[in-house]
Amino acid sequence: MAMSFFDQFASTSYLGIPLIAIAIILPWVLYPTSTSRWVNNRLITIQGWFVNQFTSQLMLPLNLGGHKWALLMASLMVFLITINMLGLLPYTFTPTTQLSLNMGFAVPLWLATVIIGMRNQPTVALGHLLPEGTPLPLIPVLIIIETISLFIRPLALGVRLTANLTAGHLLIQLIATAVFVLLPMMPTVAILTAAVLFLLTLLEVAVAMIQAYVFVLLLSLYLQENV
Repeated sequence: MAMSFFDQFASTSYLGIPLIAIAIILPWVLYPTSTSRWVNNRLITIQGWFVNQFTSQLMLPLNLGGHKWALLMASLMVFLITINMLGLLPYTFTPTTQLSLNMGFAVPLWLATVIIGMRNQPTVALGHLLPEGTPLPLIPVLIIIETISLFIRPLALGVRLTANLTAGHLLIQLIATAVFVLLPMMPTVAILTAAVLFLLTLLEVAVAMIQAYVFVLLLSLYLQENV
């Protein structure tokens, strides 16, 4: 019984087609594309307003060199939010509960920020490994600690996103199972548990959006250090 709770995180296939591929491709089909008309409909207008507001806030602390990442950051943000939100629907699969997928996003983007820093300003990039005013005996230790913390960044990005979404899905399934079990025996307790489940679902909607924003925000902070 306990193992069945984790079956929802298994990447299954149907007719030889892995469902994770469908879950990754599908979000891009849902978004409307701009038309050549002078006046767009409300959905396209709201979509454009959201992307513009998010991009302007994200690029605000960055210099002009970091603005080249605006399209990539905005696309990643919209993609992660859509996948996380679709994963809350019944009988769906959430690709962002897979650590391999999240690390596939985190490692290349983090590595790109590090390479940009080493290429454009190597002295400043290496200077982050040793804080100013460090006593001479602590220099080797601090360099090792800062190097380890630098390489832990992509792991923290991927694990944070995976852990938060996995924990939320497990809580929803556990409480939903409790509601079905308690309903024939204690209807009042089952109704109260269902109310808790509804509130938890609203919380998970917020978590799905916040975690996508935090993922992209941390990437922008890493980029800010290197441009």
